[in-house]
Amino acid sequence: MRKSALGLFIILALASSLPARDSRAVQDIQKVLADQVAAWNARNLEDFMAYYWRSESLTFQSGPNRLRGWQTMLDRYKRNYAGDKWGVLSFSDLEVSVLAPDAAYVLGRWKLEGTAEPLGGVFTLVFRKFPEGWRIIHDHTS
Repeated sequence: MRKSALGLFIILALASSLPARDSRAVQDIQKVLADQVAAWNARNLEDFMAYYWRSESLTFQSGPNRLRGWQTMLDRYKRNYAGDKWGVLSFSDLEVSVLAPDAAYVLGRWKLEGTAEPLGGVFTLVFRKFPEGWRIIHDHTS
């Protein structure tokens, strides 16, 4: 009888800690996204990219195009958003879903204003938690 009670106690203790852990992960990921917006709007591409997984396995997909690698993605941003194409970034309609203690995804909308033509669309980001914090390992933007 004691073993059953102890086992039930352990299960309940672990289950009760999940929402708090998820809540912390959601807050941490929301901060990453806010920091990215701030970095972009300060025209600091290196700080913006700091929250992407610095790996050749990082993936970015937009429409029919798929890119791999952190440097490839940085080069794409430099090429596509130079000068008057930069714009002021905002994210909205964010939904953060924690899948595991070290995995989450985010749905949202992005908008760039202050360019010749306002740009925008939707995105899905896949996050993984590394020792240095949450990093985007996949970005699907349209």
